[in-house]
Amino acid sequence: MTNKTQTHNKNSIMEALLASKTIKNIRKGEEIDATILKLSKKAVLFDLGAKAHAVLGDRELRQVATYLPYLEKGQNIAVRVVSEESRDGYPVVSLQRFFDKGKWKILESKKEKEETIEVVCGEYGKGGVFIDFMGIRGVIPKIQLTQEFLQDPSKLQGQRIEVKVLEVDEAKNRLVVSKKAAELNISQKELKERFDKIKEGETYEANVLGASEFGIFCEIDGVEGLVHISEISWEKVTNASIYVKPGDTIKVLVVEKNAGDLKLNLSIKRLQSDPWKDIQKRYPKDKEHKGEVIRKERYGYFVRLEPGVEGLIHISKLTGEENINIGDTVGVFIERINTKERRISLVLPQREKPIFYR
Repeated sequence: MTNKTQTHNKNSIMEALLASKTIKNIRKGEEIDATILKLSKKAVLFDLGAKAHAVLGDRELRQVATYLPYLEKGQNIAVRVVSEESRDGYPVVSLQRFFDKGKWKILESKKEKEETIEVVCGEYGKGGVFIDFMGIRGVIPKIQLTQEFLQDPSKLQGQRIEVKVLEVDEAKNRLVVSKKAAELNISQKELKERFDKIKEGETYEANVLGASEFGIFCEIDGVEGLVHISEISWEKVTNASIYVKPGDTIKVLVVEKNAGDLKLNLSIKRLQSDPWKDIQKRYPKDKEHKGEVIRKERYGYFVRLEPGVEGLIHISKLTGEENINIGDTVGVFIERINTKERRISLVLPQREKPIFYR
């Protein structure tokens, strides 16, 4: 903007102020509903009613550029009087209430209208990529990133990007946004329709987006889902990424639908037979069973009897003279089975039948 244009804007505002014939009895600290008469980066003029005008203070005027897309001439807005008379003779008002509260209303409006907002990306953490919108801290969950950033979300740090608002809650200071929804122009209404068509207890094919310490992130017809790490296999899973890779198609069972955030809880293991079903019939106490030693803990050795079924030889059941190594196949007897907690206590064979059989 040229100096000539800036001078013209200031003169226009001063002319409007001078045209005010009636000044209201305005007190410092008073909250007033005002109407925006003129709006620019250099000056903001308000009508306080009864032809009384006021201007925005210099300090806040330096901030107003950020909010210009969300303000418009003729808009009614709450202001607070910070000075009853400036050096030019006119009241000075503050928009701090709007700066503090109005931005949440902007977010709610953007979510309702499914419009995009611009955010600044910060560091990547467990919850996703942290973002800033007008001082409000939010997050882009990893699953809401586009494909190019799924493998290395940290590349977004410092970038200004367009996103869509998924969740906004001022009371909880919660803001969740999506880069994918903005880039692919995904409609929440359409997403809700897709979500409603998916049925709990039914099996679907899901597209794998990625894996983390939480489990496998995937989509069913564009609807976000998670196979929690505990739902991948009946066996203990410590690394979900060894089971899948991005782009894979897997069969999943819909365990639960979360209508609040349009997300799905999914399972792979429930599509397979539960190895603990009728386990006491398959592993009677009076018979020796074979298993593989899979890990050692300070309290004993874990033995895999079959995929998804492990038992513990507690250290108190050992003499200390046994030579047991990881990977060994050993014979064991069942001491106790707790089907509710899915635990099996094992003992090694003895020369005489264990005392609990007598």
